[in-house]
Amino acid sequence: MSAETSLRLAHIGHAYFGRTVLDHIDLAIGASEVVALVGPSGCGKSTLVHIAAGIVEPLRGTVAHGYRRHAMVFQEPRLLPWASARDNIAYPLRIAGRGRRQRHALAEAAAARVSFDAVDLDKYPVELSGGMRQRVAIARALVVDPDFIFFDEPFTALDVALKRRMQDLVIEASRASRFSALFVTHDLIEAARIAHRIIVLDANGDGIAGERPLPGEPGERDDRVVFETVQRFLRDDPLFRHIHDVDERKLA
Repeated sequence: MSAETSLRLAHIGHAYFGRTVLDHIDLAIGASEVVALVGPSGCGKSTLVHIAAGIVEPLRGTVAHGYRRHAMVFQEPRLLPWASARDNIAYPLRIAGRGRRQRHALAEAAAARVSFDAVDLDKYPVELSGGMRQRVAIARALVVDPDFIFFDEPFTALDVALKRRMQDLVIEASRASRFSALFVTHDLIEAARIAHRIIVLDANGDGIAGERPLPGEPGERDDRVVFETVQRFLRDDPLFRHIHDVDERKLA
């Protein structure tokens, strides 16, 4: 695998209870590239990112990693309810055997990167708002200094204004740390804001339907460019024709 490739999926296929949910998936993500993965509900987006992250073993195909270390941010923050925000952020470091003083110093630095107020670090998840909990989850991903991050629809449950602030955190962090990312979303506006490239999964699970590069760099596109890009996709591009379809049988 090329040194410029952080992740490569080759001929990935998967099935649940005999029903194929993904097939013929070939995808490469470059160093420092953020790729948004979109598609109709039930098309296998989350399954694919879980395969890429090593959480799920594919039925067929190979996953090759060119990065040193990855992290993951889920749709739910998945915080330990009995641990403070500081200890939740530091948890991966504890697993890695880092000392308490070093864990706390690195956790506080990661919290600062996502603008999580230091006065809230000793609070427990139940005391935090939804946005604060998601900041903790992002800081927990950043604390291990990853060069690849998997995002599985992390901002779906947030309101529009808070979602935008979280997107800005990801954009700023990716530009500062130069990590690569695979970002699953059902929101085309979100995809057009945070990514270099959009990948669209086939509605029937038969591979990647297509991809579209995005103009400029994430963080440099103003709202007008983002809006006009998405409207053009939805109005003129057949690749996005079924992007908002829902197959309730696949979601059962």
